[in-house]
Amino acid sequence: MSVQNPKASEDLLLTDVAVTGKPDKFDVLVRGGKVDSISPAGQRTHEPIETHPADGRWLLPGLWDHHVHFAQWTAQRQRIDVSLSRSAADCLDIVRREIVAHPDGNTTGHSRALIGYGFQDGVWPDAPSLEALDRVSPELPVILVSKDLHCGWVNTPAAKLMKVSPEPATGLVREGEWFGALTGLQDPSMLTVSDYREAAEAAAKRGVVGIVEFENTDNLSLWPARIDEGVDSLRVEVSVWPERLEAAIAAGVRTGDVLDSRGLVRMGPLKVVVDGSLNTRTAWCWDPYPGLTAGHPQACGVTTVPLDELEAVMSRAKNSGITAAIHAIGDRANSGVLDAFEELGMTGAIEHAQLVSASDFERFGALGLIASVQPEHAMDDRDVADRHWAGRTERAFAFGSLARAGALMRLGSDAPVSPLDPWIGMSAAVTRFRDGLQPWHPEQVLDLDTALAATTRGRSEVEVGSIGDLVLVEQDPFSVSGEDLRQMPVAATMVGGRFTWYNL
Repeated sequence: MSVQNPKASEDLLLTDVAVTGKPDKFDVLVRGGKVDSISPAGQRTHEPIETHPADGRWLLPGLWDHHVHFAQWTAQRQRIDVSLSRSAADCLDIVRREIVAHPDGNTTGHSRALIGYGFQDGVWPDAPSLEALDRVSPELPVILVSKDLHCGWVNTPAAKLMKVSPEPATGLVREGEWFGALTGLQDPSMLTVSDYREAAEAAAKRGVVGIVEFENTDNLSLWPARIDEGVDSLRVEVSVWPERLEAAIAAGVRTGDVLDSRGLVRMGPLKVVVDGSLNTRTAWCWDPYPGLTAGHPQACGVTTVPLDELEAVMSRAKNSGITAAIHAIGDRANSGVLDAFEELGMTGAIEHAQLVSASDFERFGALGLIASVQPEHAMDDRDVADRHWAGRTERAFAFGSLARAGALMRLGSDAPVSPLDPWIGMSAAVTRFRDGLQPWHPEQVLDLDTALAATTRGRSEVEVGSIGDLVLVEQDPFSVSGEDLRQMPVAATMVGGRFTWYNL
């Protein structure tokens, strides 16, 4: 029988548990939110305690998604899906059909609009067109969010609604202007507590016990409020963006501080976005993008925060006890961010690290930095990379090179860019293929030990004294294929000894 959120228990016993690499079965006692004991199956002295037979299922430390935009992931469920579009014309056909089905749009508690998500124009044979989108929808605002979140395709009514100035030919809005518009689009009334709770519970069903939240909003107050309202299936580390850094400092919060009464929300890092993205061709690179001359203002991408400003805000955070997580996708951006960490003598994470100069890999390890990467992006963007980073892809999404250089690996999804499901990320990391294609740069795979540790915050196995954030799975992860790993069935998930998903 499948039961969600059975009653919480201070003490509970999981019996007949399998552990990877060991032939015997074990009984695991969780007491006071921690693993109290691990003993051979059937040898515990019986006592009145809530008991759950695992029947030989495998017990692992709980999984984390180290890069999430949770409100956008939650909102994506309400948006039309244009991710399968293979051209601008194909995308327009989807929009045309949706307008017929939803003539008043698909928004609630917000000005009428049709909002879609997932287009990837970096591999389209044709270009987005403002004129064409206006013809499809001359009155209803149409807002299409790119798969990488770094641009949007809007029609003229949507541009007026969002107060943006799209490129006259394409209707695209990119980077800084788009991020501001996207934040404004996220009307709080569009999402309910139930929406957030369902999204969190869906993550728990996949074994997720915690997320690192990179939404550009007031995370320090919003997440404790959500916990109080029952969105309590996950632990959450919240980030603060530069425009909210001073408020966080004034509040006296430091990285690691508990922000809610139940200990589920903690202060995380400063988040700074230094460059753009690959699909939008705004990732800041040393070499020009194909077809753009050296004199083009965006030939090598863009820098969204100048490096001197980056160092200043990172220094302010460091002096206030707040770590840093810096978005860098292009190789030039990664070089600059590495320079900033080195200059400040500061530890932290580089988010994405999608294209790294050959001479920079070793610097990750030497500086003690985290490489926070999203393996499924390599599967989504392999064709885009082959086109726009031609001749450089041996160092693109180079997880193996980063790990061999000593970087501390952390895996995430960047949801909604890819699904909030760590099994998908681990599968991509250890196989480098999907959909029956040949592995893409297989020399950059991670072994499963490394991928699992990068998803469980370094906890390779369940140990006595460890926190009771656990996941019980139906198969041994080390005995299934990489493709089967992607679909790993999860039987139960626990956060601090409390079931957040239960199907035993």
